[in-house]
Amino acid sequence: MPRMLVWIGFCSGLFLVLGTSFSLFRTLVVPRDLNSRLGRAVERGVRRMNLAVGHRLAQALGGGDLRRTYEIKDRVLSFTGPGALLTLLAVWQISLVTGYALLLWPFVQGGFPEALRESGSSFFTLGFDNTGSGLPTVIDFFAAAAGLITVALLIAYLPTLYSAFNRRETLVTTLESRAGAPAWGPEILARHHMVGLTDALPAFYADWERWAADVGEGHTNYPILLRFRSPNPYRSWIVGLLAVLDSAAILLAFNPSSPSSQARLCLRMGFTALRDIGRALRLEVNEDPRPDDPIEMTYEEFLHGVQRLEVVNFPMERSPEEAWPHFRGWRVNYESLAYAVADRVDATPGPWSGVRSYFPHQIEPRRPVDRRPDDPDGSTRRTGVPTGGPQRVGTPDTTSP
Repeated sequence: MPRMLVWIGFCSGLFLVLGTSFSLFRTLVVPRDLNSRLGRAVERGVRRMNLAVGHRLAQALGGGDLRRTYEIKDRVLSFTGPGALLTLLAVWQISLVTGYALLLWPFVQGGFPEALRESGSSFFTLGFDNTGSGLPTVIDFFAAAAGLITVALLIAYLPTLYSAFNRRETLVTTLESRAGAPAWGPEILARHHMVGLTDALPAFYADWERWAADVGEGHTNYPILLRFRSPNPYRSWIVGLLAVLDSAAILLAFNPSSPSSQARLCLRMGFTALRDIGRALRLEVNEDPRPDDPIEMTYEEFLHGVQRLEVVNFPMERSPEEAWPHFRGWRVNYESLAYAVADRVDATPGPWSGVRSYFPHQIEPRRPVDRRPDDPDGSTRRTGVPTGGPQRVGTPDTTSP
């Protein structure tokens, strides 16, 4: 083996150790949007593999039923976040073991296989192999320290990650009783009005303002959280946030004289959080859109939501024609980012949430049947509730909440 090749390997090993250590440090230690290129590459690879597997399983097992097809894909995609994290850990370990083996290569007898054996023995603190001379011993110590630090950082990282995940999902879960599953903005206002809880909306928007701040910070500091899906296939943090922002925008657009300070604060915090997340995902972010800029949502889709409110006699000071420019002026602040994030994280395809490249169909919100002692079947309360858009999946549930 030419000595020049061995020393080229030594230099490559030094580069590999330093690069991997920097990637690990950026991902697990620095609390900022500093996710490494290696982390992003691993995440994209795991996502593409899961999308391919989910597509094949859905074709084989879906039986043409769109809801079942979606649930199969969601089940496979639920492994993307944990799978990317475990794959990244394996890549870090393999890279460090290989890098330290290249550093040991010039100093051990038996060539690169023996250097790899000694590197693995030191990295995993097994201690069954070492050269015993000066510089190789120092390299062994560094390899052992790197192994311990990697495991320790990951052990400290996981509780923080899952704590942020649980905080996110708690409020998303409570949204199901207020907005259906998937969540839909008009549904929030309709349900609050039907059960006489419109006075609870300011507290509701205050909770979501704090939630948006927490999610915006957590998901930019730990971008892998974006790949962790809700336990329920029809719930999604980004679709839930979009529904809350839409409900606040509708309230402000239709009822300008009603108390609205908390709805405004929720909207502001919501699209601020989306901009932070968009930058973390390397998306194009318009920091100051004009209220008359175009949006993807059509006026016809807007009218579907208005019909949902009209069914329950929700009070509206303005007509749909008058309210539409005001609603659009609010939505332009967050629509494009919410649609892009929802597609990037393969979110539940709910109403008013854009089109998913992996599942180009809309899922309607599920509404409970209103069963009462005088009407246990809920038959007299069926009112033909409209859906959030022209696309439909399965048989529509036309019961009121």
